[in-house]
Amino acid sequence: MKKLLCLAPNLVMSFALAACSSNGNNLSEVDRGHSASDTSNRAQEKPEEDSNSDIRIKLTFNNKEVFVRMYDNPISREFLAQLPLKLIFEDYVDKEKISILQKRLSPDNVQSGDQPKKGDFAYYSPWGNLAIFYKGFEDATNDLIILGQIESGKENFENIHGNFIVTIEKVD
Repeated sequence: MKKLLCLAPNLVMSFALAACSSNGNNLSEVDRGHSASDTSNRAQEKPEEDSNSDIRIKLTFNNKEVFVRMYDNPISREFLAQLPLKLIFEDYVDKEKISILQKRLSPDNVQSGDQPKKGDFAYYSPWGNLAIFYKGFEDATNDLIILGQIESGKENFENIHGNFIVTIEKVD
């Protein structure tokens, strides 16, 4: 029984790391969540209210600050309602930093219309994790919802290695 309890956190983290995407080509188009014909339809699924809002958040870690301008959509507002947060982030495939939220967001079939690009602050709905893209990501699934865009400090994520604690709070 103790072995099972010890393995549970490792299994959860393994699934989380595999959640955002895979840059391997061994996944079928269905596994990745979209096909070539589906990609053109994804832009139509993006909610019209995905416009920049006046709300900004600050991510603080290792004496550095990153500012994110949030989009105005229901899932971004749901995330903002959880703030302030203190989360542990880690690197994923040398393109993004990820952290699992303790309380999942309810995407209600909202999907991203674009592939993530450098500076996107996103939520991967199947596994409930935040993703901060410090490089572009061509093979992400359509289960990735862009919550906002980094306005300043995105370079602070490129050279940080290992796990690190981030405090996330609203900026007045």
